[in-house]
Amino acid sequence: MGRSNVALILIGFLAIAVTFLAYAKNSSLIITPAAMPALQRLAIATYLVLLVSFGAIGWGLYKTYKRKILVSDSSILSIISNAINNKRSKQIFVISAIGYGLFFAFTSGIIIYKPDINATDYGFPKPPHAELSPCCDLPGYMPMIFVFFTEHVGLQIIPLNLLLLVAVSFLVGLNFAISSTVFALVKSGGKLGAVGAITGLFVGCPTCAGTAFTMLFGFGTGVTTFTLFLTSFEAQVQTLFIAISIPVLLITPIMMAKKIRSQNESCAVDSKQ
Repeated sequence: MGRSNVALILIGFLAIAVTFLAYAKNSSLIITPAAMPALQRLAIATYLVLLVSFGAIGWGLYKTYKRKILVSDSSILSIISNAINNKRSKQIFVISAIGYGLFFAFTSGIIIYKPDINATDYGFPKPPHAELSPCCDLPGYMPMIFVFFTEHVGLQIIPLNLLLLVAVSFLVGLNFAISSTVFALVKSGGKLGAVGAITGLFVGCPTCAGTAFTMLFGFGTGVTTFTLFLTSFEAQVQTLFIAISIPVLLITPIMMAKKIRSQNESCAVDSKQ
C-alpha cells in the first residue's frame, strides 16, 4: 500500500511535467483562426490534467500520512506525520497554508486588484467575463485563464503559478505546523534548542524575497507586457525565487524531524538509565 501511494504521487508529478512540455510545443506553431478551436480544447484538457494530478498527489500524501500514523516507526515521514497529528498543529497548518496562498495569489497576480486600471481599456469585454488564452509563451506560462468580476477585480491563472500556489502553500503550512510542535517541545523542557524551534519560520514566506527583489530593482517599469498586469521578466524572476525556495521548504521539515527523533532517542536512553 505504501508503494501504491508513492506511485500515485509520482504519477501526478509526471503528468504535470508531461503536460507542460507537451503544451510548450505549441509555441512554434503558426496560429490561425482555424487552429484556435483545437488549441482551446487542448488548453481545457491541460487544466483538467492539472486538477486530476493535484487530486492524485493530494490523495497519495493523505494516505501516506494516515499510514504513518497507524504504523508508527522511526522514519522521517513517520515523525513528521506524528508531529502534526494534533488539533493545534492541524489548525496552524490550515491557517498558514491558506494565509500564504492568499498572499502568493496577490503578489503573483493570480488575484487581480487594480483600481487605477480598467480591463476594458485593454480590449477585454465588459465584466463579468471569462476567457481562455491558449497561446503562446514559455512552458508553464500557457494556457492562461482570465476572469474579470469587475473592471478592477479578477483572476489571472497561469499553470506554473497555480502549481507553485498549491505546492509552496502546502510546504509553508507544513513548516509552520512542525515548528509549532518543536516550540511545544522546547517549552516542555526539550533539548531541541531555540535555533531548532524557529528553523521553519525563517522559510515561511518564500514569495517575500522575490517581491522585495522586483520592487527594489523596479522590474516591470519599462518591459513589454505579456499579460494585462504582469511583465514577462518580472514574473519569471518572481517564479525563480519561489522555485529556489522549494528545496529549502522540503529540507527544513526533515531537519526538524531529525531533531525530534534525536530527542526521543535521548529520552529513551535517559529513562532506561
